[in-house]
Amino acid sequence: MRPSISKQGTADNSNKGLTGHTCTLHQRLNHALNLGTRINHDKVKKWQCVDMEIQRHVLQSIASFLDSVSGDTRHHPLVKASVADIVGALVWMLQSDNGSMLRMAADVTVKLVSIFPKSVLQLYVLELVNPLSSLLSSHQTEVAILSATALNLILSNLSTKSEKEVWEILRKTESVSQVVSNLRFFPGCTKTLKYFQQMALLLSTILWWWPSSRFSVWSDTKLMNGLNEMLKLDIDEKVAVLKLYSSLALCGIGAKKVLESGEVLGQMLQCMDNFHPQSVRIEGFKLAQCLVINEEICVQMMSLGCKPIIKVIISGMSEWNSHSRKVSNDQMSLLEEACRLALITRWEGEHHIYMWKQGIDKILLDLLLENFHNQPYKCSMSLDEQMVIAKEGLNANYLLVLRSYIWDILGWLAIHCGEDFNPEREVYINILITCACLTFVDAIQKWHKIYENDIAGAFRRESATRAVSMMIYSPCKYIASKTRFILSEILGLDGGEYLKTLLRFLNNLSSGNYFGVPDKLQIIVYLMGLACYSALPQYQVWGKKCVKTLLAFIRWCLTNNFHLERSSFAPHLHNPFHERICCWVSAEDWEGKDILLFYSLWGLAEWIQHWGCLGNNLDKTSGEMRNIEGQLVSELQDICNNSCTPGVQCYAAYVLSYFGYYGFPNKLGKKIGKALTEKDYADIQLILANGECLRVHGVVLATQCPSLLPSELLLPSEVTCEESSVTCSMEICKKFCKDIRLSAHVDHQALVVLLEYIYLGYLQAGQELVKKLRTLAKRCNLESLLRMLYRKRPKWGSAHPSLDLSAALRPSGCRFSDVILEAKTTELLGWTCGICSRLVPHMHIHKVILSSSCDYLRALLQSGMQESHSQTIKSSISWEAMVKLVNCFYCGTLPKPPSGCLWDNMDTEEKLHELQPYVELCWLSEFWLMEDIQTACFDVIISTLGSAKELSIKILQIAANFSLWKLAEVAATYAAPLYRQLCDSGELDALDEMLVEMIRVASVHLSQQGGNQC
Repeated sequence: MRPSISKQGTADNSNKGLTGHTCTLHQRLNHALNLGTRINHDKVKKWQCVDMEIQRHVLQSIASFLDSVSGDTRHHPLVKASVADIVGALVWMLQSDNGSMLRMAADVTVKLVSIFPKSVLQLYVLELVNPLSSLLSSHQTEVAILSATALNLILSNLSTKSEKEVWEILRKTESVSQVVSNLRFFPGCTKTLKYFQQMALLLSTILWWWPSSRFSVWSDTKLMNGLNEMLKLDIDEKVAVLKLYSSLALCGIGAKKVLESGEVLGQMLQCMDNFHPQSVRIEGFKLAQCLVINEEICVQMMSLGCKPIIKVIISGMSEWNSHSRKVSNDQMSLLEEACRLALITRWEGEHHIYMWKQGIDKILLDLLLENFHNQPYKCSMSLDEQMVIAKEGLNANYLLVLRSYIWDILGWLAIHCGEDFNPEREVYINILITCACLTFVDAIQKWHKIYENDIAGAFRRESATRAVSMMIYSPCKYIASKTRFILSEILGLDGGEYLKTLLRFLNNLSSGNYFGVPDKLQIIVYLMGLACYSALPQYQVWGKKCVKTLLAFIRWCLTNNFHLERSSFAPHLHNPFHERICCWVSAEDWEGKDILLFYSLWGLAEWIQHWGCLGNNLDKTSGEMRNIEGQLVSELQDICNNSCTPGVQCYAAYVLSYFGYYGFPNKLGKKIGKALTEKDYADIQLILANGECLRVHGVVLATQCPSLLPSELLLPSEVTCEESSVTCSMEICKKFCKDIRLSAHVDHQALVVLLEYIYLGYLQAGQELVKKLRTLAKRCNLESLLRMLYRKRPKWGSAHPSLDLSAALRPSGCRFSDVILEAKTTELLGWTCGICSRLVPHMHIHKVILSSSCDYLRALLQSGMQESHSQTIKSSISWEAMVKLVNCFYCGTLPKPPSGCLWDNMDTEEKLHELQPYVELCWLSEFWLMEDIQTACFDVIISTLGSAKELSIKILQIAANFSLWKLAEVAATYAAPLYRQLCDSGELDALDEMLVEMIRVASVHLSQQGGNQC
């Protein structure tokens, strides 16, 4: 009987795009799979077959079919439809007890996951991960290798949607501990190096995806030592070790462990050198990047080997075929990784000096301009000659992918440059400045055209504009003056029109007259451009207009709460590694997440000084601005007081200096400042030459301005550890009052205002008083205040000075201690006091700090009751809670519990032990009237419940014991999704009925909102 035409046509259409050979193999595959396909009681097809011959036949059929699939055929509907049946058969056979069958199944699985793309395999990830992860412990080396290879391929292409489910499988199969165990015996293990390689690669991928897995690696001393030894061997497996270290260094603690001995750094630098293959060098550079995620570790790494690190960076940036325009893919990858590592120029340090010595300016030019290194250039050129070279080079579009790196490196080199720095070859830096200025002017001249036709080009121009702004305000006189001159010449007669364009755009935006979604890149480029114009004398007559524009824009930023981080829009700064970090203190740039506010404050600071100079009287400027001054000052003080990024705070304080405010208003200073007007507990008397006296507190001066004290008061010379009598120690402090006679040159008014700065962290002064304060601040070695009094620009990357009295808690601070704060704990294992022999855990502290920090304690100390005269204050909290409380009093910050992988690997009891002090402080804060500390503790506790719901029951019980019902309600809310599970397990039996009811009510509320319950 002839087949119907329609069926034949359908078959032909389904096979369209496949070769006859592939179609034949597909038919054979289906026939083989049908031999083991069964229909279960739910009428679902499932592959189940114990016959070894059939299994072998199926595996051979799958392998043959996969060998015929390549290129576009992987996406063919017929081929994709076969994957489900293939995976079903492989999953069954990967659980076989037969060794040879397991090896064959694992081999075919590797082939499957190697051929098909992520989009095809995502549906089957969970099915494959389970059996493969179980085979990592296989005694058959080949099976374990193949399983690790297949699993690594799957995880390398994992979707974030499957991340949690996959981790749950890996956790249940104890995959991480198994792989760690497999690697712990290298070197010296009988297993092959390929076994080590695949296990190390798999572990690096797991560590990258799941931060909590990193703890088990960096805490394993034997494994870490073994990895160090493996990196020393001359083997091809170096790439695997470097990848593993890179994933481990994403943890801040792990990074410190990697650098601990210094050996890994030396081996890493060798791997980055040019006698290693490109693949090894690239991984070496990637590891180095992970080790410099923040400034602290970068400084540590530079201290171990600054010169060799800079040498390999320069080598990586300068090695490519100089006789050919073409750069191979491997060379380009190496160049990009070297340039990315060179971004350590964002932080100041000795590495800048070595970069200049190694000729970084010429290397940047070689990367920017094609064949620059092959051309003979005069040592001195006219600007016209420089512009011809720059324009021709920029228009050649050479190595465009590196442009943004080049501009960023150049900008940071300039902003961290020394005042008297002079380049060895001026022609190089001059051409670089010319190239950057040309790019900047091109950006503001025709932004819309650039952005519409070349988005990548817009990003590059943002980097160039940033470099120009950094060079024009560089501390280096040569770079700053040369940039101003070149930019002025390039702007020419059109500069005024460009400035009008900038102002018109920003005014429309802040006034609400701009229609559509504003382009963030354009805003940033225009703000930086406005700051650059301020440095050019011929445009400073625009000061008033520019100041008003920037004031309006700052308010627009603050009103709209507009946050933007540079790494979110600059493609060259996007590093997938940074998305997976844990246990790092901070990794953000100085500008932080308020980059629009940062650049508008920077521009305002530069323009406002020129507007003031026009009237030759800064007070006149303030008079013209009196209608807006009060609001602006208040807003800027709020910025200094809040948790903004350092760059924004520094420039807010810089702008405030033009209104007579110097320093950084802060919450701790507001508290400690109370002591300045209330002379209780003052133990120092400053006597001026005219006999006037000022009573102050030694503990504050010793920590904030030790230069005001004689040397004998800076160390505990009278009260020592050997004097075991606590009473004796307290009596000495009680009777102690020191008279300090000051020089006749010290002005009374200046001293009073300086003390405001010492206590509050900021001061207010007019110009005449500022002149006197400069002399006094210089003699007191208050460098940060001195910079502000002279209105010096904030140093890029610097942290603002913060009020910190914690030094007074060290043994040297005992000289001014007048009270003991005692913990509830009667004894603490291993605890001893470094000042006295008292056994009960306690701290030697200062009444002035207690009184200023806590209204309850102030009332207690001033009550006249027995407690006010006692040398000991007994607290109702544990030692751990008391330490955190005192830290708040002396530093203004609440210490945080562990986080990241360290927290994730604690068991419930350990986590509870960490949180207990915060619950105690929550309770104590209600009685001692410390609302800010209570809020901070509450936030800490709640933040941990989100990542560890198993704690909710424990916290609920503790909160109830302390009658903290608000906290109890929140804990019940977090326990609500687990309500059914908790009921079934009997965990709720130990709770009071009222608490169980709280969880039940929260559970009902959750179900009404459509939430999931376990």
